[in-house]
Amino acid sequence: MEITSEIPKRRSRLRRESLGNRIELTERDIEIFKLLKRYRYLRSTFLYAFVGGKNETRFKERLGALYHEGRHIDRPKEQWQFAGARYAPAVYELDRAGEAVLRELGEELKPVVHAYGKHQFSHTLMISETLASIELGTRRVSSVRLICGDDIVASAPQVTQAHRNPFALPVSITHTFAHEKTESAAFDLIPDALFGLAYQEQDGGKSYRFFALEAERENRVAASSLKQTSFLKKVLGYRNIAARETYRTRLGIPNLIVLVVTGSQARIETMKKVVMDVTAGKGSSIFLFRPLPALADPFKAVAPGTDLFSGPWQRAGHPDFYIDKP
Repeated sequence: MEITSEIPKRRSRLRRESLGNRIELTERDIEIFKLLKRYRYLRSTFLYAFVGGKNETRFKERLGALYHEGRHIDRPKEQWQFAGARYAPAVYELDRAGEAVLRELGEELKPVVHAYGKHQFSHTLMISETLASIELGTRRVSSVRLICGDDIVASAPQVTQAHRNPFALPVSITHTFAHEKTESAAFDLIPDALFGLAYQEQDGGKSYRFFALEAERENRVAASSLKQTSFLKKVLGYRNIAARETYRTRLGIPNLIVLVVTGSQARIETMKKVVMDVTAGKGSSIFLFRPLPALADPFKAVAPGTDLFSGPWQRAGHPDFYIDKP
């Protein structure tokens, strides 16, 4: 039975203030814990979009109780450093009490988004919200299923599973810059996230498409050297992966498409130009782009929805692409 006591005062968003109320967990609470185990960080609006309810205000009060009284979930302190954060939907993560509940229930959940360092809070939040938006889309149709990165690794060759970072894809690239300066580099390219979509065909068959996600917030787009971190370097790396079919040998998957989300359409145009330059004007079908303004302003909150799943993704030199269709 859920206990819903009246809250006599408005409690701080920044720190816990217990009123001594007893918390009796509900099935919906458990679903919240599962989501935070899988996604690391989610805003209250995303949690509500996943688990639903008749009243969003009452839902936020329940999150407050789980935070203040039960200590099952936490509000990561990193969010408060951004201007306007106190007026944006609160970001939550799973706390020790919530972890203990899932262990007691025997829930062994595979993460959709892996944990990054605390200094990478904004980046991890954007990855979480991008993938959560895509999963919300799959939940509204019965013909598409999300495959998380750990499930991909579980079916990968043994050498990959034994690697210290099984998501690392080895690349070897060479590029000629202006003034005929040619450089080579070999490194491991690690996507921000890896996932797949399984499609149920109308004839009863199944098809699969796999994706590397890159959330480009602050990296330079072009570069004058392969020693610099840049989008250009990633393009060269992923083209090398495609040419050598490294996704097959390392991950055991039949294809790999790169989803790129960034802060503005203007930035996308500069990225498309890099792709066009690298391909001598031919363009590429493996790089898909979407503007996500929250990447330019981390607390311009992303509204939970399904457009990242069902809407068009742009490509350089090719028509728009829809990932919700097989």
